Amino acid sequence: MIGFLRPKPPIKPLPENRVDETFNKHRWRVFLGIFIGYAAYYLVRKNFSLIMPDLIEQGYTKSELGWVLSAISIAYGISKFVMGSVSDRSNPKIFLSLGLILSATTMILMGWIPVFTSSAVIMFIMLFLNGWFQGMGWPACGRTMVHWFSHKERGTKMSIWNVAHNIGGGLIGPLAILGLAIFNDWQSALYFPAFIAFIIAIVVYFLMEDTPQSCGLPPIEKWKNDYPEDYDQEKSEQELRGKEIFLNYVFNNRFLWFIAMANAFVYLIRYGVLDWAPTYLSETRGLDLSTSGWAYFLYEYAGIPGTLLAGWLSDTVFKGKRAPASMIYMLLVLIFIIVYWFSESLLLINISLIAIGFLIYGPVMLIGVHALELAPKKAAGTAAGFTGLFGYLGGALFANIAMGHIVDAWGWDASFYVLISATIIAILLLSLTLKRQAYES
Repeated sequence: MIGFLRPKPPIKPLPENRVDETFNKHRWRVFLGIFIGYAAYYLVRKNFSLIMPDLIEQGYTKSELGWVLSAISIAYGISKFVMGSVSDRSNPKIFLSLGLILSATTMILMGWIPVFTSSAVIMFIMLFLNGWFQGMGWPACGRTMVHWFSHKERGTKMSIWNVAHNIGGGLIGPLAILGLAIFNDWQSALYFPAFIAFIIAIVVYFLMEDTPQSCGLPPIEKWKNDYPEDYDQEKSEQELRGKEIFLNYVFNNRFLWFIAMANAFVYLIRYGVLDWAPTYLSETRGLDLSTSGWAYFLYEYAGIPGTLLAGWLSDTVFKGKRAPASMIYMLLVLIFIIVYWFSESLLLINISLIAIGFLIYGPVMLIGVHALELAPKKAAGTAAGFTGLFGYLGGALFANIAMGHIVDAWGWDASFYVLISATIIAILLLSLTLKRQAYES
């Protein structure tokens, strides 16, 4: 491991009378760090979608832009897995901040320097780099979560943390509108949010910590008296080698494969709707950037209460089981995709986007939680990265590349047939995980 990325070693334990106060203080600083940090990652992840209508006016086809947009999914899918393995052996304080700074830099360059948007090839390369740096975000947050929050509270806490990406993603639309008003430049949708993300990365560095033990605190399981079944402290806290993590705890875990494949179809729906919404609404409903930007906002922010409800349901109603709530949500997604397809009025379009946004992020979050719980916590980043690999190289990549070709060849109706089929398959795959909800040593 590169020296400056290495995890901080444990230090001398604090006196017993200081443990509770120190644990509480660090826990919420760390939570704030991963929350605003991950929100900022989304300020520079999907803003390219908002400039696609302008690029189409310049002569680019939807197929070309679908390939360009796919660069983020290709890079992110690989990076989330590869960098997930690296993050399991890194200090998340540095790892999370560094990835955000690098990601923001790529968007600043694309927005400021015209050569970086002068051809599809160059745009692909820049978005690929951005997607790779984006892959440093979720694994670092996942590693932090399993070290600072215990099993019985993790579904609720992760549902709260997970709304960070809705906040960040939802702010893209208003920030693009604000950037356009200030700079009168459509490229400001790239560089204006990126400057904000860069500043947030610096703040995140000063909020974060590594493990509780690196702060002189006991493991979270001991402090909360919340021990998973067959918990072994020595084994659980032992740092693992990358090969050992992958072969022993990921590759041979068939339930992790099931949720990873389900994740591919969930992400196909998530980005099949989100990435193409500005173009779809512009071409079929005549909506401009300002209107579609607010539709973007509604889609993302509706995910906040939906995600919180999903976490609460999985922790309380389903007693820590993640699959049942995900299946219910996906069934409702199916209904509102059909409503979105046939909606003619702006009101119905917004209602359907709000409903899909409310529902789709519940399964996105719960699959991530389930992945963390199907492996030891020292392998959490790799397990989450594995599901992300499927989500982005399978679902999001298909949503970017194939959707563009499908729409060019057969029209927008064909894209909705794909979304409906993906929803049904995701429900079936999730049903295969009902018998296994957590890692068993």
